[in-house]
Amino acid sequence: MKILSEMAQIFDVFNEGILIIDKDSKIVYGNKAYCNFINMSIDEILGHQLRNIRQGAMLPNVLKTGKPILYAHRQEQEEPYFVNMYPIIQDGEIIGGISVVTFIQQAHDFQRILQEIERSKQVIRQISKIGNDGYTFDDIVAIDFPSVKVKELAKKAATSDATILLQSESGTGKELYAQAIHNASKRRGNVFLAINCANFNPNILESELFGYVEGAFTGAKKGGKIGLFEAATNGTIFLDEISEMDISLQAKLLRVLQEQKVRPVGGVEERSVNVRVIAACNVELTRYIEEGRFRRDLYYRLSIFPIKIAPLRERKDDIEPLVSVILSELSKKQHRSLSIDDDALKRLCDHDWPGNVRELRNVLEFVSYISDDGTIAASSLPEAIAPKYTDESETLVCRVKRFEKGEIERLLRKNGNDLAGKQKTAADLGISLSSLYNKIGNKN
Repeated sequence: MKILSEMAQIFDVFNEGILIIDKDSKIVYGNKAYCNFINMSIDEILGHQLRNIRQGAMLPNVLKTGKPILYAHRQEQEEPYFVNMYPIIQDGEIIGGISVVTFIQQAHDFQRILQEIERSKQVIRQISKIGNDGYTFDDIVAIDFPSVKVKELAKKAATSDATILLQSESGTGKELYAQAIHNASKRRGNVFLAINCANFNPNILESELFGYVEGAFTGAKKGGKIGLFEAATNGTIFLDEISEMDISLQAKLLRVLQEQKVRPVGGVEERSVNVRVIAACNVELTRYIEEGRFRRDLYYRLSIFPIKIAPLRERKDDIEPLVSVILSELSKKQHRSLSIDDDALKRLCDHDWPGNVRELRNVLEFVSYISDDGTIAASSLPEAIAPKYTDESETLVCRVKRFEKGEIERLLRKNGNDLAGKQKTAADLGISLSSLYNKIGNKN
């Protein structure tokens, strides 16, 4: 049997041991891995009967039966291995056999690699479900001039692959912007991952971001753990509250941004990643730099494309459309129609909203639950937004009358303004129908 030199060169780079015999069970080829395995040179085995070299060889049995032997587990000295053996057939006749020896340690390493790949896939699937709500620029309300300018700038940022730094107060929607930028970028088909740096101590944050190898520390999982930078490869990672990252960890993040490589905790090898980073903070990073809490070089690396989102008090024209959007979402959630009266809306527009859009959403959700008829009135708003008594000169009688009117209007909205509704309202208030008519100025 002739073994082509090209085939021999290919077999010699295999980690598996390759042995080929002819129809008479004579050895015609053995690659380097096989020769190293039996501790003999190729010249020492060529032309010899296989069983003269290896007494327990099973490959000659394949020549007799014409059937392969798969996953035969063998062990010599301390090195276990398994063997796959196949007949070589030409023109319907068996002209030889080939044996492929796989060493258990190699198989274990390969299995570990496969497990790591599968872990990566699982992390990506989990992140895709948890981290990406699918927000786009269509979800961003921008009516006021400052909002319009920021939205236009963010759209331009999405067309680049530059690192972005979102700066604004808490509750302005930084993650909404981050997801919109991701979903308008060339990375939109890949994972978006968000992590709040303030939620972890330095050691845990390091292992979450960069992963760790087996045995890196007490309690480390067998086989190690893939980091979120690797899991987000080809996608986007959103680092919220970047200002709270430990100064020692900032140096490692800077290297990732510069080299696009990560080194797992406890590891010696670096792994290449391809990740777009969007960072966010709700403090002045320049002040943190002066105080020695944030690296100046990292700041410059993060703020290649800085975007400042104005607080809600500086874009009051956004409040009314935001209220409309939020009430629409709450209506779907609560399976009923929600609305707001003019007085309550005016109170919302006049408020400064120190908690920004998050505070507005929380207030609307709260008052929607306590509004029986689905219409939000000023009387149901929190005291901080709609003080009950704003005129200190107002007499007690006037205050009582205003309270009565508010309660009557609330119950009429709930019970209806027809005769039956008015009768129910009067009963709820513990007054007669005629007294109710007197109070609302309607004798009909």
